[in-house]
Amino acid sequence: MDRPSLLQDVQQRMTELLRASPAADIERNLKAMMAQTFQRMDLVTREEFDIQVDMVARLRQRIEALEARLAEGADTGRSAQRQPD
Repeated sequence: MDRPSLLQDVQQRMTELLRASPAADIERNLKAMMAQTFQRMDLVTREEFDIQVDMVARLRQRIEALEARLAEGADTGRSAQRQPD
């Protein structure tokens, strides 16, 4: 056997051994368990979270603007009631 094919053969056998080892099974089971746990927790990505934060900030600004308009309208309505025609 020449040197490159011997190294390739050893590398292939080591890869197969690692794939078939209990460590690989434990890793797969752990990943599956973590994925199920995260799915049950109903987590969102950072991007989705940032989008929601921005949307809430814009909505807060709109609410404040509407409250200011309502306050202006209430003040205008009171002063119109006080002035005789």
